[in-house]
Amino acid sequence: MPNYRAPDIYVEEVATGPRPIAAVGTSTAAFLGRAPNPTAFLNKPRAYTNWSEFLKELGGERPQSTDLSNAVFGFFQNQGTRCFVVNIGDSQVLGPGLATLEAWDEIAIVAAPGFATAVAYQELLTHCENMKDRVAIFDPPEGEVKPVERLTKLAVPGEAPAPAPAPAPEGAPATRGRRARVAEAEAPGEGGLRPPQSEKGFGAFYFPRIQVLDPLSGHLIYVPPSGHVAGVWARTDTERGVHKAPANASISGAMNVQQAITRADQEVLNPAGVNCIRSRDNSIKVWGARTIAAEANEWRYLNVRRLFNMIEKSIAEGTGWVVFEPNDERLWANIIRDVSAFLRTIWRGGALMGRTPEEAFFVKCDRETNPPEEIDQGRVTIQIGIAPVKPAEFIIFRIGQYSGGVQIEA
Repeated sequence: MPNYRAPDIYVEEVATGPRPIAAVGTSTAAFLGRAPNPTAFLNKPRAYTNWSEFLKELGGERPQSTDLSNAVFGFFQNQGTRCFVVNIGDSQVLGPGLATLEAWDEIAIVAAPGFATAVAYQELLTHCENMKDRVAIFDPPEGEVKPVERLTKLAVPGEAPAPAPAPAPEGAPATRGRRARVAEAEAPGEGGLRPPQSEKGFGAFYFPRIQVLDPLSGHLIYVPPSGHVAGVWARTDTERGVHKAPANASISGAMNVQQAITRADQEVLNPAGVNCIRSRDNSIKVWGARTIAAEANEWRYLNVRRLFNMIEKSIAEGTGWVVFEPNDERLWANIIRDVSAFLRTIWRGGALMGRTPEEAFFVKCDRETNPPEEIDQGRVTIQIGIAPVKPAEFIIFRIGQYSGGVQIEA
């Protein structure tokens, strides 16, 4: 309390209202790989907001195209606004580069363009699962994959991908039905190609590679889609919000796909968490919004995983004032007030399911969640439940004949 000595009128400013919780960003990406200048800023994260900045620092005198450079270009081409780039040079190990990204809290998307081995997949996934605030984008292997069922089986470290089978001789009967594809997938010597499963959904896998115009050579080439897909995520976040599944969205700069995907193919790939990129409506579109969690897992939808990442991180950063406050009913009431106000804003933006805030979320912080033994250990526990919106993945129209109001007498 102030020590008043002279009789007079004193005016003090005190904080009595809520402390607003701001939503954190969700579209900052990080890319690891070989830069056109492989020795520049080795294993040192560099932040860029446009293609020219990247080329100036990591392009070199005569820049040659790499998977990393095409990913960065595709990210900005699809309206990504900010990314970190880690040049790992000629190394095939992602660990040291990923370790440098742990200090950057704003990163929400991580990819290693062109790295499609079991070891690389595991390194990316381990990083995201440990950080708990970012999601990995996994690239497919180079070339066509036949049969596509190989993408539903986990990649094994040290196992080289088998080449695509040779075309059948002219005049030979075509046996490319689903049974034939499954039989081929079970044939010896053909290993799986899918990234490892993530119980919490901290990764998303896209197939196939896409054809683009190389910004450095001017030639049409096939590139890993992770950079372009990260840009699609960022664009969707800006236009609709992180709760909107980043699917049924055109990929700017994509002219074709390396391998055409049919509905029958996607019936096999979608349940396994493989997000297909397909040619639809005269454009190349992302046509999947799954994580690499199991199909029956509650984290199978990408927008749900990313929405929770945003909410968890926003609440953690926006309630820092709680630390070392007196742990009593007044503190609990203030926490409920601030968190509820934030979630109410999220609900109004369409990210939560429910006609009213009470249906969309709850915040509980009272003597039940904070018994005396918890308070004695210096803990305050808040229980939060939210009902996220989920994408309309399967659109079903049931159509039947209608008599048009004509009455038929018996």
